[in-house]
Amino acid sequence: MTEQLTPMPEDWRRALAVVAHPDDLEYGCAAAVAGWTDAGRDVGYLLATRGEAGIDTLDPETCAPLREREQRASAAAVGVSHVEFLDHRDGVIEYGPALRRDIAAGIRRFRPELVITLNHRDTWGGVAWNTPDHRAVGRAALDAAADAGNRWIFPELTEQGLEPWDGVRWVAVAGSSTPTHAVDATPGLERSVQSLLAHRTYIEVLTDEDPEAYCRAFLTGNAEAAAERFGGRPAVTFELFSR
Repeated sequence: MTEQLTPMPEDWRRALAVVAHPDDLEYGCAAAVAGWTDAGRDVGYLLATRGEAGIDTLDPETCAPLREREQRASAAAVGVSHVEFLDHRDGVIEYGPALRRDIAAGIRRFRPELVITLNHRDTWGGVAWNTPDHRAVGRAALDAAADAGNRWIFPELTEQGLEPWDGVRWVAVAGSSTPTHAVDATPGLERSVQSLLAHRTYIEVLTDEDPEAYCRAFLTGNAEAAAERFGGRPAVTFELFSR
């Protein structure tokens, strides 16, 4: 019998999603975000880069503001208005204290109970190698959830007026090959398609398919693939770490 996934906790009001690039959340968990904002929860996005190295035909100076605009439109499609960029360099993000500090600062500013990030492991299910940026940001987000609550790790944040926040109760990893929890994707699935489609410039370079058909097939396929483990309901899956 296939082991069933547990529904994600619902006793929280604020979540901060921390990822490397524009479009990471749209490929990973936007349907869940749409459902959460519909329920009155406050979700913010924190991106380490502006995705400026993501389109070969555009130089970074041109690409960065374009992808920022697309990300803000993408977030709005699922009810997210708080979108913050940390301006680390796309493609060469380094895991270490500087990245942990910047994410911890973002957590202290937003004060979430739930932190969301993307697969931080070396591979995608042992099939494809993960990118350095995803690995670095995912690991740093997991660590920064604790750093945000410790005033002695980055004391300069307190000096800047960012008081410690020890209220993070969970970190949820989207795109994990070993998920433990899930959210019903059905209510937010259509808006997740529109959210991913907002990254049209990126998608039109990525595929020769019709952009909307590509987005719909990708997101619907992933959600339906998880249904067997979630009572037959299309789902967005997460690996949940409690704190």
